[in-house]
Amino acid sequence: MKSDHSFKNLTALVTGASSGIGEATSIALAREGANVIIHYNSKRAEAEAVLKKVQALGGEAELVQADLTSLVGTQKLSKFAASKTIDILVNNAGSLIARTKVLDFTPELWERVMMVNLTSAFFVTQAVLRGMVERKHGVIVNVSSVAARFGGGVGALAYSAAKAAVSAMTKGLTKEFAPLNIRVNAVSPGTVDTNYHKSFSTPAGLDGVRAATPVGRLGTAEEIADTIVFLCSDQASFIQGQVIEVNGGFLMA
Repeated sequence: MKSDHSFKNLTALVTGASSGIGEATSIALAREGANVIIHYNSKRAEAEAVLKKVQALGGEAELVQADLTSLVGTQKLSKFAASKTIDILVNNAGSLIARTKVLDFTPELWERVMMVNLTSAFFVTQAVLRGMVERKHGVIVNVSSVAARFGGGVGALAYSAAKAAVSAMTKGLTKEFAPLNIRVNAVSPGTVDTNYHKSFSTPAGLDGVRAATPVGRLGTAEEIADTIVFLCSDQASFIQGQVIEVNGGFLMA
């Protein structure tokens, strides 16, 4: 996307921004002029590296730490977000936590997967919406997953269910807040070539995805980030409540 600094003087909060799609999105938003709040959990050094990249583009940046697999961490980030003027929220944080078959799931693991992928996104959204409603302006982009549409691979049931709920939440939020000039959409990535899939997928499994994808490759974090930036821009002003699939043709409606 060619930069015209269309987000100048706007502040964006990107969750899960120390690497992968979150890192690429933070940099892409900064390139468009936004000031970026970079959320991370445990990867402080990586988050600091992202901060330096954002600052090198001329934008203001700051870090915020919170463990979104827990209610305490979710409340911490929500309280922080409510104290800031957030114009753009990108709910990107998410994880399988552990690829786990159904009969091996514990209530604790189920709760952690739901918390990081769904519940935290809802409460952080709720926190920033209060200010957006007062200002009658704001943009929210949720990161869902292609797994929400086909159930994901074996061991990813909870993750897939949470991401399906994120997609549904996007539509519900739009019905309530579009009349208040707050735009909510989601991007649904296919398999992206990041450390995330190196952690939770096998080389053979990734080769299978490549073979099943018409373009013959995995996506990049930058390609997902470009879609997110577009959804945040004025060019997407009439796109409301949509879940945009970005998967190289792996799954088509």
